[in-house]
Amino acid sequence: MIDAGYAAAGALTGFLVGITGVGGGALMTPLLLVVFGVAPTTAIATDLWFAALTKIVGASIHQRAGQIDWQVVKRLWMGSLPLALIVIIAIAAGEKIHKIDWLSQAIGLVVILTAIGMLFAGKLLEIARQKRTGAHAQRFKRLQPPLTILAGILLGSIVALTSIGAGALGSVLLVYLYPLRMTPHRLIATDLVHAIPLAMVAGMGYLIAGKVDGAMLLSLLSGSIPAVIFGSLLAGRISAHGVKRALALVLIAIGLKTLFG
Repeated sequence: MIDAGYAAAGALTGFLVGITGVGGGALMTPLLLVVFGVAPTTAIATDLWFAALTKIVGASIHQRAGQIDWQVVKRLWMGSLPLALIVIIAIAAGEKIHKIDWLSQAIGLVVILTAIGMLFAGKLLEIARQKRTGAHAQRFKRLQPPLTILAGILLGSIVALTSIGAGALGSVLLVYLYPLRMTPHRLIATDLVHAIPLAMVAGMGYLIAGKVDGAMLLSLLSGSIPAVIFGSLLAGRISAHGVKRALALVLIAIGLKTLFG
C-alpha cells in the first residue's frame, strides 16, 4: 500500500532532481531521518535505490536533449565506482555499519557542507574561470582529468557511506573543474548520469545486507517518477540557480537538525 507521506516526499525530491540534478540524497536522507524517524542505515539504503531509479527517468529525458558530457562522466566513474565497490564489499562481508553511532551526525555534516558548497558555487565558478585564462590555463586543463578522478573518489566514498553527494556535491565539483564546458543544462544532465551507477553500486551492499525497505521505496517512487519527468522537462526552460540557493538554505536547516537533533 502506498504511504501518502512518503509519496509526497518523493514527489518533492523528484521534482528538484529533475530541475537541478540535486536532492536525491541531500534532501531525501535527512527527510527520512528527521521527519519520518527512519533508522540511519535503512534511510541510506533505501535512498540510494530511490535516487538511482528516479535519476534513470530524469537522465533519459536529458539524454534526448544531447546534454550529457560522457567524457566527464567516465572520468568521474573511474574514481567513484571502485570506492563504492570497496564499501559494498565491506558491508556484504558483515561490517556492522548500522551500529556506527555517528552515522546520523555524519549525514548532517555532509548535508551542511554540501549546502555551503551550493551557496558558494558562483564564487567557485569565478575562481575557476580565472584559472582558465592567462598563464594558468594550460596547466589547469592538464590537471582536469586526474582532478576529476579524484573528485569521483571523494564522491564514491561519501555516497556509499551516507547516500549524499552524488548530485549536490558533484555539481559543485563539476562547476569548479569545468567552468567553461559545463552549461547549466549540461551540468544537470552529466551529474545525473554519473549518479545512477554510483548509487546502484553503493546500494548493492545494503540490498544484500537486507537494509532496503521495499514498501517505503515503492511509496517514494510513486511520487518521484511523475515529478522528475515534469521537472526534467522544465529544466531547459527555467534557471535552476534560484532553486538551488533556496534548496541550500533548506538543507542547512535540515542538516543542523540532523546533526544536533
